[in-house]
This record gives sequence, structure tokens and C-alpha cells, in this order.
Amino acid sequence: MKVHAAPISLDIELAVRIKVRNPDVYSLNYESLNVTVEYRGEQLGFVTSDDGSVKAFGTSYVDATLVLNGAEVISESIHLIEDLIKGSVPFTTTSEIRGSLGILLFNLPIAATLSCEVVVDAHNQTIERQDCYPA
Repeated sequence: MKVHAAPISLDIELAVRIKVRNPDVYSLNYESLNVTVEYRGEQLGFVTSDDGSVKAFGTSYVDATLVLNGAEVISESIHLIEDLIKGSVPFTTTSEIRGSLGILLFNLPIAATLSCEVVVDAHNQTIERQDCYPA
């Protein structure tokens, strides 16, 4: 965590481990995974990950780094307080992944971008709704 005095801002960098359940028949080997997190059109931060894999019909763990830029969070704090009072906070994520799909003995190259509108329940801190679509 870094605090900057002029202008006042706060940067946070966290190492995160994400548990991924894959019910599909294919595995995914990825070279890069980048996700931006936005709140009301302002980028809050981003998640990056080095290469890795998600097993077919199994559970995998993805290690990533979450970086949040506090200056943008502070500028949207009034809206954030309103959303917290309402009980739900909307976020937008854009994910870019490059790698390959493992189907039987073949590895098919893949590059994809996916956008998601995520609404988080502020009371129990769970995802209330998530709508994703190709970007």
C-alpha cells in the first residue's frame, strides 16, 4: 500500500488467489489474463496474472495481482455511499485472455475479450447479478 501526499491518493496492490471451477470438457492454458474493474465508467484498478491453466472437469487456482488506484475511488465516493445505502454496487469488468483450449489431444489457440456487468450485494458481499457478453 502506498500513500501519496500531493495530490492525496492511495494505491493498493494485493496478491489474490482465485478458485475456478470448470464443469466443461476442455482445459484452458493461458499465457496472459488481464481484467480491468470499473465503477461508473471510472477505472478502479486491474487484475493481471501470469500464465497458468484451468483443468477440465476440475478446480484450479489462478494467482493474480489486484491493483487499485485510490484517487479514482475517492472521486466516486459520493456515488459509492449512495449505492451502499441502496444495498447494491454495480461494477463493470473487461477480461482479456490469450492462450489455448485443450480438447482431447489438440490445443486450439484462443484470444478473447469478455465484458461483465456485475452487481454486488452490499449487505452480504456476494454477487447479486452478473451479465457477461463478448466485447
